[in-house]
Order: sequence, then C-alpha cells, then structure tokens
Amino acid sequence: MSVSRLLMLMLLLGEIAYGQNVSEVSLYPDKVPNSIPSTLTEKTILVNGTRRIYYVNTPTLTIYKPATPNNKAIIICPGGGYSRLSIDNEGMHIARALNDMGITAFVLKYRLPNDTMMNYKKIGPLQDVQQAIRLVRKNAVEWGVENCKLGIMGFSAGGHLAASAATHFNFIADSTVKDSISIRPDFAVLLYPVISFNDSITHQGSKKNLIGENPTSENVQFFSNEMQVTPNTPPVFIVHAGDDKVVPVKNSLLFYESCLKNGVAAELHVYPKGGHGFGLNNPTTADRWMDRMSNWLNSFIK
Repeated sequence: MSVSRLLMLMLLLGEIAYGQNVSEVSLYPDKVPNSIPSTLTEKTILVNGTRRIYYVNTPTLTIYKPATPNNKAIIICPGGGYSRLSIDNEGMHIARALNDMGITAFVLKYRLPNDTMMNYKKIGPLQDVQQAIRLVRKNAVEWGVENCKLGIMGFSAGGHLAASAATHFNFIADSTVKDSISIRPDFAVLLYPVISFNDSITHQGSKKNLIGENPTSENVQFFSNEMQVTPNTPPVFIVHAGDDKVVPVKNSLLFYESCLKNGVAAELHVYPKGGHGFGLNNPTTADRWMDRMSNWLNSFIK
C-alpha cells in the first residue's frame, strides 16, 4: 500500500473512531441541478497529511453531532480558491472544535466552478450553499437542530461563498426550487474571506475560477459582497491577519464597513500576523479566534 493511500485510510478510520455522531448525506435527493455529464471525476490529494478535494460532482453534507448539543448549528464552507476544498484544515478540524463547544456542525462539500461540469459555473457553489441551508432546516428535527440558530462559516474562497449566502438570500440560485424554506442564515462567520472582486484587492484565482477571465461589470458587482450588504444581512463575525499576502485584509475591512453603514451587527478581529490559511489556530498568537467567536455568539444567542 502506498504512503498516500495509507494516510487516507488512517484519516477515514479516524473519522469512524470519532464516533457514531458523524454521517454524510447527499445534498440533493435527486438530480444535481445545473450539472452536465463530464469526464472529470472527484479526486482527493493528500498534502502534509490533509485532504484536498478536486472536481466535486456530487455535493454532500457531513454532519458532526456534539455529545451535548446547544441551540446553535453551523454550516462550514472550506476554502481553496474555488479550485479545490481544504476539507480537513478548514472543514473536519473546525467541525470537531465546534462540537467541543456544543455546536452541531455541517461540513459542506460544494461543487467547484467548472465549465465542463455545469451549465452556469458562477452560480454552482451558491446553489449548493443555499441547498445546504434548506436541507438542514428541512431535517431539523431528525438531525437534532430544531429551534437552533443556523449560521454559515467560510474560509478564504469558502468565506466568499459564506458571505454570498449572507447577502444573496433573496436571489434563488436554483430556479427549480418551489418550497418556502428560508435560506437566510441567522449569522455568518468569515475567516480571511475573499469578499471583493475589485481587481485592486481581490484574490485573482478565486475571481477567475468563479466568473471567468473577462467577467461583465454586472457579475463583478454581483459577486463583490461588500456591495451587497443590506440592513437585512445577518450578524457577522470576521477574522483576518494583517499580513495576509494571498487575500488582502482590506477584503474584511470593506465588508465590516459595509455592515456598519447598513446597521448590521458585526465584530472584526485583525491579527497583526498569521498569513493566510491558518484554519483553527493562528500560530503567531496564543489567542484563539474560536473563543472570541463563542463569546460573540453567546452575546446574542441564548
């Protein structure tokens, strides 16, 4: 057995050992919307012992149930520049930490925009995150999250997706949906998020992967989430590092300023150092952003 396969097996066994409180469900019960037949198949690569997933064609939710749940639930969107998913560092590890706090967590394996896999790649991820919110609320009793406050969390490009969910809930990305389930999250948590598609501060890879090489000005504006904040945007908690060279901190600053202008409750933490992609723990400080998030959540969700 190769080293990579052995590491993969160890990770999977670790998930099983974590207990019966982890399960995976398909995001769509039937056909995946906005999908076309493709020769590309899902691929997982191990980098430093953690999984990165490419070419997602069957989106899923992995449910992590805490031993003693409280009245909070969070859907997690891993990052990866809209080209891959950092499913461990910005997914599984986060879910387990949330479980330790009593929060029910859902890791979203969303489709990555690709012209050979979907008709309209720019709305594929948004369709999936909206469906994830819809699915959790539809199965709230079965999954033990009835009457929970349901939030959305995202890292990097996953932060862009989470911010899109928090600002575009009046836009139904899948026009075939006819139910009346709310897709507005109750709160949002954004970690070093891609927010703007303005060329001066955006992450070019995320922008290109989602809306293409030569996007229209309308698409740039639509997906620049600092321009989409309204008074109905849910409360937001934001974390970034000032020395982030991949996604400039100005992304978070602009989103925070837009929240203030629209009367949206927002809390922003900017660490001097930490770079990009630190996930659960910023190695440059003993401070834990998740402790700060917990304090913030407890201040308005009882």
